[in-house]
Amino acid sequence: MTATTLEIKGDWNITKGKLKQKWAKLTDNDLQYVKGQEDELLGRIQKSTGETREAVEKAIKESHSSCCS
Repeated sequence: MTATTLEIKGDWNITKGKLKQKWAKLTDNDLQYVKGQEDELLGRIQKSTGETREAVEKAIKESHSSCCS
């Protein structure tokens, strides 16, 4: 995931809430964001949702852009 794909540092709590609305089964542990560990974050979301990496990246982008543009 590139830096532009996951430019969510400051607004992660809002983005996280939107992802939980999309995938109710996600937990705070699934959505724990640590700078430099974006791949791990994607993997946790993929594992919990069964979605593809591309679908997860798209959902993060959409959630972030709808709240934080």
